[in-house]
Amino acid sequence: MLRALLERDIVPDVVIGTSAGALNGAVLATDPTADGVEHLADVWLSIRSGEVFPGNKLARAWNVLRRDDHLFTNEGLLSILDRAHAAPTFAETEVPLRVVATDLTTGEEVVFACGEVEQALLASTALPALFAPVEHDGRLLVDGAVTNAVPLWHALSGPTDRIYVCNVSGALVERRMRSPLDVAVRAFAISRNQRFDLELRHAPPDVDVVVLPNPSDERELFDFSDSMMLIEEAHHLAARALDEHEVERARPRERARRRWFRRRPDVA
Repeated sequence: MLRALLERDIVPDVVIGTSAGALNGAVLATDPTADGVEHLADVWLSIRSGEVFPGNKLARAWNVLRRDDHLFTNEGLLSILDRAHAAPTFAETEVPLRVVATDLTTGEEVVFACGEVEQALLASTALPALFAPVEHDGRLLVDGAVTNAVPLWHALSGPTDRIYVCNVSGALVERRMRSPLDVAVRAFAISRNQRFDLELRHAPPDVDVVVLPNPSDERELFDFSDSMMLIEEAHHLAARALDEHEVERARPRERARRRWFRRRPDVA
């Protein structure tokens, strides 16, 4: 999606991200160029399941039995963040960056706009129960998608005329529920999709909200295979959608121009 946007010279004035989208957004805000996007693609292609979710099913079951607040350490996430080479602080990004996390105690959305980028990303990507909550400034923080997977209203809170939504959370896919984790993940997806749909329906009519389509992703939570195929398909879908959107935007202007000439017959 980002590749398709930059190919059309669409560069963001501000980037707002949640969860995995926060990681993508941090890389884009640090280097809003085609090279930055290709580096981001390389990061995702390098990820292996065992790096993020170490251990087999027996090890995961043991993690549940020992009654800790998470199944996996954050070391795998930290290694990915290290490879991403995002700016060390929010003040050092090329374009302004906002990262959304969730306060596990109060349920509030927490928006990072200053300080260390890595700490914000670690909090925003800390999937509840899977990864350890992140303590920061007296708060216990987890994945921002718990409260707002697509933080549209943050983009609407400032002066804006167009928003491009790169939603990588995916649509609901019919699949057999094989474990309690599958049920929890699906319930989580239902909740986050409803929040986004509600915000989208109430977006001001004078703001052009462009939601880019994403490919169907039927992979399991622990599966990072076929990343290249999904990246290429997402690029194709986004490019076509952006071209179609540009045609639609041009039509009202063309109609207005024709009406103006009809009303001014003295103008050649």
